[in-house]
Amino acid sequence: MIRFLFRFLSMIVLAIAVILAVLDATRSIAAGALVATPLGESWLAALPKSLEAMQSTIERTFGQSAWDFVVLYVLTWPGFVVFGLLALLLYVIGRRRERRIGPFVAEA
Repeated sequence: MIRFLFRFLSMIVLAIAVILAVLDATRSIAAGALVATPLGESWLAALPKSLEAMQSTIERTFGQSAWDFVVLYVLTWPGFVVFGLLALLLYVIGRRRERRIGPFVAEA
């Protein structure tokens, strides 16, 4: 059940990554140059109040330096890259393990 949840979340996050990639591709075609929108810019355009709430929560929990050095660094990456890596991580956590049948193991 937990594996299913991770795979399902991976699928949703991958869909978000594809949407962000299509938006960047459309902007790149319109501009005639490569455009990669940072995650922070996309987040600020979509939900500005939640970005402020996340900042205050992280600063209270982990300190100002965690926001400045870690989160702001990740927010400068393109959104489709961040969500793509997150989807890959969730998929790896939720994948089914392959059963290995060795030379000394009887098949069921």
